[in-house]
Amino acid sequence: MKKFFSIGEAAKAVHTTSETLRHYDRIGLVKPSATNKSTKYRYYTQQDLVRLNTVRALQLMDLPLHEIKEVLEYDDLEKVVEFLDRAEKKADEKLKALQYSKSKIQLAKADYERKLREQQKLKFSGAFLKDLPERIILLSDTLEVPTLDNLWSYLSHFYNKVGPALKDHFSFEDQAGIYSEPGLTRLFAVCTRYPEIEGLKRLPGGRYLCADCTEENRAQILEKLTRTARTKYHTDPAFTVQLIVVSGILQWDYEIQIYIGK
Repeated sequence: MKKFFSIGEAAKAVHTTSETLRHYDRIGLVKPSATNKSTKYRYYTQQDLVRLNTVRALQLMDLPLHEIKEVLEYDDLEKVVEFLDRAEKKADEKLKALQYSKSKIQLAKADYERKLREQQKLKFSGAFLKDLPERIILLSDTLEVPTLDNLWSYLSHFYNKVGPALKDHFSFEDQAGIYSEPGLTRLFAVCTRYPEIEGLKRLPGGRYLCADCTEENRAQILEKLTRTARTKYHTDPAFTVQLIVVSGILQWDYEIQIYIGK
């Protein structure tokens, strides 16, 4: 067995740095067993390495260096053993706490991995999830499908619907859309300010299954999205929302939204 270790070898053996060992020497915590008088090089023995490993282990228990120094300077070896026994028990408790934390992290990681896989599957199929706030919409009495004429003066139609007496009590988002439920399909405007009147609908806040589409494939995408809501999310949609997204001059697409729950 090697009798002496250089400061670099000793630092490597206890997984620390040479500067840390110099600091231990300066404060009298762990002094090398030998020092070359001419070169000032420090040399450590096997017993020094045991003491260094003890110091490093106690540091991991968040003990300050001055307290570690006091313990290791006890003349009564029984007291040292008792202290190290308490430190060992504390280490066991810390390991248990870390293991518990690790198990919780693993559960959270598994949950997020599941959500990521779900999101990737949806993305692959052209669908995506959105968390939307509660929205209050005003349904048109007459308009069922978007046309160039009704989109050109879209909000005017809804201000006319509420009439002069209530006009100043309403304001709307610059957004057009189609609301559908069994037996009813109407264009709507999203209210940002409103009194309670007949014709208002409350769209619940929560998670919506969505997909972008064109006029040409709107019926097909709506059918696929509804089927996904039923099979994947076990939700039978009570209504659907189709936001109208202007895509160019005299052109528009849609974003279909199906509510699947909180």
